[in-house]
Amino acid sequence: MRRLAEQKKVVHRWRELEKRVADTAELISLAEGDASLRLDIQSEIDKLTSHLDELELERAFSSEYDARNAILAIHAGAGGTESQDWAEMLMRMYLRWAERRGYKAEILDISPGEEAGIKSVVIGVGGDYACGYLKSEHGVHRLVRLSPFDADHARHTSFVLVEVMPEAEADVDVNIEPDELKVDVFRSSGPGGQHMQKTSSAVRLTHLPTGLVVTCQSERSQHQNKETALKILQARLLKLQLAERAEEKARLKGKRITAGWGNQIRSYVLHPYRMVKDHRTDYQTGDTDAILDGELDGFITAYLRSSMGKEE
Repeated sequence: MRRLAEQKKVVHRWRELEKRVADTAELISLAEGDASLRLDIQSEIDKLTSHLDELELERAFSSEYDARNAILAIHAGAGGTESQDWAEMLMRMYLRWAERRGYKAEILDISPGEEAGIKSVVIGVGGDYACGYLKSEHGVHRLVRLSPFDADHARHTSFVLVEVMPEAEADVDVNIEPDELKVDVFRSSGPGGQHMQKTSSAVRLTHLPTGLVVTCQSERSQHQNKETALKILQARLLKLQLAERAEEKARLKGKRITAGWGNQIRSYVLHPYRMVKDHRTDYQTGDTDAILDGELDGFITAYLRSSMGKEE
C-alpha cells in the first residue's frame, strides 16, 4: 500500500511538471521577439525536463532499499596485475561518479595489489537513492586493451566483479548476536604507514552461522576497523537475505537463477576500437574517456528504464 501511495504521488507530481513545461512552451511562442526572455524560458524548460526525467526514473525504484545509502565492493578477477589495475580504474570511475552527483563516497576498506592496482575495495556511497542508482552496476565488468604491463604490449582481457548492497540498519534489518562472531586481529598489510604496520589494528570478523568473513585494515584504530567491518558484514548479511528471498520466489515461479560470477554485464573496449557497451540494454558509447571519468548516467538511466515494471 505504501509503495502504491508513493507511486501515485510521483505520477501526480510528474503531471504537474508536465503542465508547467507546456505552459512555459506557450510563453516561448509569445516571446519570440525577445531573445533574452527566450533564453530564460528555455533554461527553465531544460530544468523542468531534467526534473521530469528524474521523477520518471523514480518509478524504477520498486525496492524498499533503493532509497538507502549503498555499499559498493569491487573485486579483481583472475589475471593478476592486469585485473588489479582494472579494479583500481573502476574504483576511480565510481568515486568520480559519486562526486558528480554530490554524493558522499568513503573508502571503507582497501587491499592493494602487489605491483599495481588493488585486489579489492569497499566504498560507502551516501545520498538520495544511492543504492537505487548503483544497482545497475552490480555484476562483472570486462576490459579489453593493450596491456601497459606487458613488454610486448599484447591485448589483454580483464574481469572485475562489482557488488552493490544496501546499507543495513543495525538491529532492524540484521541482528548479530555477540556469540555469532569470531573476532581476529592482525597487522595491516600493504602501504599504510609505520603505525599500521607495527600494531595489530586490522580486524577480521567471521560470522559463524553463515561463514561470511569480512576484514578491515584501512583505519589506524582497531576499534574503528571493527566498527567498519561490522557495517560491511551487516550489508553482506542483508544481501544474503535478499538473495535467498529472490531464489525462493524464483523457485515458486519455476525460474532458474544462476549463482556465481556469470556473464559480464558491460564491456569496455579500448583496443582495437573504443567503445563501452552494456549487454543488458545494448546502450553504448564511443566516449570511453568520459565513462572512465565517471559519466555513467547514460548507462544507469538506460538500465533503470529497462527495469520499469519488472519485479526485483
